[in-house]
Amino acid sequence: MITSTGLKQLGFTPEVDYVLQNNSDGTGTFIAEWISSSPQPTVAEIEAAEVVWQTEYDALDYSRLRKEEYDLLNQYEMMFDDKENSTTTWVDKINEIKGRHPK
Repeated sequence: MITSTGLKQLGFTPEVDYVLQNNSDGTGTFIAEWISSSPQPTVAEIEAAEVVWQTEYDALDYSRLRKEEYDLLNQYEMMFDDKENSTTTWVDKINEIKGRHPK
């Protein structure tokens, strides 16, 4: 299947190098216009690039999940409170999140 992600992984830019269009019968996407001076990649090359992109994306899932939880914490306040109260609440919470989402 032709995907914009696969083409981007190959180094091509939408609207600069190519224009995609959906088939009216719902059977997928095709390259409506190839603008790039580079040779147009085959469907197999685009699909392989999509797999590479997906693998790299999936490998960083833990990072996205951690960031989502870190963003919900008021970390500066937790650090301040820990310093004032000689506690480890902030470190404990960070370690808890890392434990739920290991590398």
